[in-house]
Amino acid sequence: MLLLFLSLLSLLSPLTLSLNQEGLYLQSIKHSLSDPDSSLSSWNDRDPTPCNNWRGVKCDGASLSVVSLDLSTTNIAGPFPSLLCHLPNLTFLSLYNNSINSTLPLEISTCQNLQHLDLSQNLLTGALPHTLPSLPNLKYLDLTGNNFSGEIPDTFGRFQNLEVLSLVYNLLDGTVPSFLGNLTTLKMLNLSYNPFFPGRIPPELGNLTNLQILWLSDCNLVGEIPDSLGRLKKLTDLDLALNDLHGPIPSSLTGLTSVFQIELYNNSLSGELPAGMSNLTALRLLDASMNQLTGTIPDELCGLPLQSLNLYENRFEGSLPESIANSPNLYELRIFRNELTGELPRNLGAKSPLKWIDISNNKFSGEIPARLCQMGKLEELLMLNNEFSGQIPPGLGECQSLNRIRMGHNRLSGEVPAGFWGLPNVNLLELVGNSFSGQIAKTIAGAANLSVLIVSNNEFSGPIPEEIGWLENLFKFWGHDNKFSGSLPETMFKLDQLGSLDLHNNELTGELPSEIKSWKKLNELNLAQNGFSGQIPDEISSMSMLNYLDLSRNQFSGKIPSGLQNLKLNQLNLSYNRLSGELPPLFDKGLYKNSFVGNPGLCGELEGLCDGKDEARNKGYVWLLRTIFVLAGLVFIVGVVWFYMKYRYIKMAKRAIDKSKWTLMSFHKLGFSEYEILDCLDEDNVIGTGGSGKVYKVVLGGGEVVAVKKLWGGATKEFDSGDVEKGGQYAYTLRVNEKSDIYSFGVVILELVTGRLPVDPEFGEKDLVKWVCTTLDQKGVDHVLDQKLDSCYKEDICKVLNIGLLCTSPLPINRPSMRRVVKLLQEVGTVNPSKTAKKDGKLTPYYYEDASDQGSVA
Repeated sequence: MLLLFLSLLSLLSPLTLSLNQEGLYLQSIKHSLSDPDSSLSSWNDRDPTPCNNWRGVKCDGASLSVVSLDLSTTNIAGPFPSLLCHLPNLTFLSLYNNSINSTLPLEISTCQNLQHLDLSQNLLTGALPHTLPSLPNLKYLDLTGNNFSGEIPDTFGRFQNLEVLSLVYNLLDGTVPSFLGNLTTLKMLNLSYNPFFPGRIPPELGNLTNLQILWLSDCNLVGEIPDSLGRLKKLTDLDLALNDLHGPIPSSLTGLTSVFQIELYNNSLSGELPAGMSNLTALRLLDASMNQLTGTIPDELCGLPLQSLNLYENRFEGSLPESIANSPNLYELRIFRNELTGELPRNLGAKSPLKWIDISNNKFSGEIPARLCQMGKLEELLMLNNEFSGQIPPGLGECQSLNRIRMGHNRLSGEVPAGFWGLPNVNLLELVGNSFSGQIAKTIAGAANLSVLIVSNNEFSGPIPEEIGWLENLFKFWGHDNKFSGSLPETMFKLDQLGSLDLHNNELTGELPSEIKSWKKLNELNLAQNGFSGQIPDEISSMSMLNYLDLSRNQFSGKIPSGLQNLKLNQLNLSYNRLSGELPPLFDKGLYKNSFVGNPGLCGELEGLCDGKDEARNKGYVWLLRTIFVLAGLVFIVGVVWFYMKYRYIKMAKRAIDKSKWTLMSFHKLGFSEYEILDCLDEDNVIGTGGSGKVYKVVLGGGEVVAVKKLWGGATKEFDSGDVEKGGQYAYTLRVNEKSDIYSFGVVILELVTGRLPVDPEFGEKDLVKWVCTTLDQKGVDHVLDQKLDSCYKEDICKVLNIGLLCTSPLPINRPSMRRVVKLLQEVGTVNPSKTAKKDGKLTPYYYEDASDQGSVA
């Protein structure tokens, strides 16, 4: 080795010989890495030591030995340079946010003085080195954002001085190990977003009494939250979100007097919020949304100086405590999709810098608090699907910070404040489904960012102001089911970003001008049920994006533009106008039969349209057909009378002979005799045929109608056990019991799950039940289930299939009771709320994505 080293030195220039040994190590590391950005260009081999302005290198002032190397975000790539461990005094190493790849070698344990190791956001793979705990001085270990796989080595329970362990966003499996509870020096434990196997939170984590941060979000945790976590008195941040935790929130958590943030969202927690939450005096951020929590929102919780409260998508009831309005730092309140009632606190917003409010999908009533935007910070106000009444407070018309407003489906009324129409930062304004009146104010010209305007189903009236044409960003305008009048303003046709316009069921008039062609991005146009007149402009044919066109129930006249045939329309309705002329050939098909009715002058082959070319010829055909029908009718009536009289005579003769052969077996008290039944058992009264006989409709003497089944003779039909049932942050055994109905219900279940009829040519001589059993044994469940069913519900579908098989067991004694069947089906139907995609921080609703938007206007 000495000879090799001397040979290497002989190849270097005399200037290179001045670089000390640690510098030579770093030069070798430089050459082993890819450096496309020349981030290591300052590593000059002519310097005597690497301490002279080498990027990322820090040295001890006295010994000039390298103690720290920070090459974060330098875009270097290559395997981990084990030669770094030859730097004897290296205590700090960060290669954060690069492309270090391959595995982390076991030799990492030779970096004996290392205290801080950050290799996060790289491309490392393979198992975690089990030698890492051999670093006696290591305090900080961050391997976040790599591709490490396998279980956490059991040696990780032996770190001597570790304070920070972060393994976030890797591919680790196994379960969260209990031996981590041995690391009593830990201050931060972060294992979030790893595909662990389902497992419980180890109670041993309660031994980490120095822990300040515990992040276990999206770790596939199940079971209940252990009480032992309440012993973590120094904990400031607890994140258990995005798991499948069950049961109540333990009351021991109210003892976390230092906790600042608690994230429990997207689990299956149940019960009420624990008593004693007033003890959480340091708590500022609480997110327990998307669970199954019940009861009321505690006043002692709302009395805390909270900054953010997220309790949406639970089952809370009662009112929102008045104390929430006293929080001086509250900027976020999201409690949508609960069962909350009553009025909002009157002072809500008066003392709080509220930015985001979402209280949608509850049963709140009363008026909107007047000072929601008192601090001038409010950006989102989402309160759709409640029972609010009264007018919009004038103060909201001065809230310049607002950008999303959704007040749809309430009981609000009166005129909208003029300033409210023209808020400059609003991009979504939705007032649908209220009782607002008055006009759209001209101040709407100030809403420069407005892209979605939805004011449908109200009592707005008057003309649409020309200022609406100044909204250059307007993409959607829905104002249907109001009382708007007058013609469309000329300025509207300058809205070249408009994609959807729905103004049906108003009192609008006038003509559509040729300038309509400027709506190049329009894909939906609905002006039905108005008073528009004149011709449909030919220029509408140039709107290539249009796929929905409804101009029905107006007074349009003239010809249909032939260019409409060139559009890719999914919906076309021009019915009930005054259109005339020939129907364009593409539309003269049955597919469009309802699109043109109610236009007396419109001609074509479709039913209901005029056809002047064949009118005279059709009159002759009508007289000929009438004559033929009259003659045929007379012949038919005479024949029917003769046949009936003959048939009646034969039937009476036969009935006199057969009556003596019948016996009546009554299972309960009857109000009729067998003779009333026998008189009606003829082929005229057959209403169905089953596997065991025919079913007849019988009208009794008192006017009551019953169904009677006449069983086949024993020699004419053969049944097996299956046929017996078919034929009846009873027909075979003459015994009526419940098991017969269970079998029939089971067949219905199998029909639903398989998508097949009880009898199918594919079954051959088998029925549905035998086919299901045989196919399951020979091919498996995938060949039985209906392919149209969504595969994401396969587990539940298989459970329903098993219930169907239980109900159709060959032995009646093995079939469950109907009460048991209902219970089994209810258990299948009990599913968890849908998981929301994980996100760093809070759920931020957007117009098409947020949870409170469902079922409204998107």
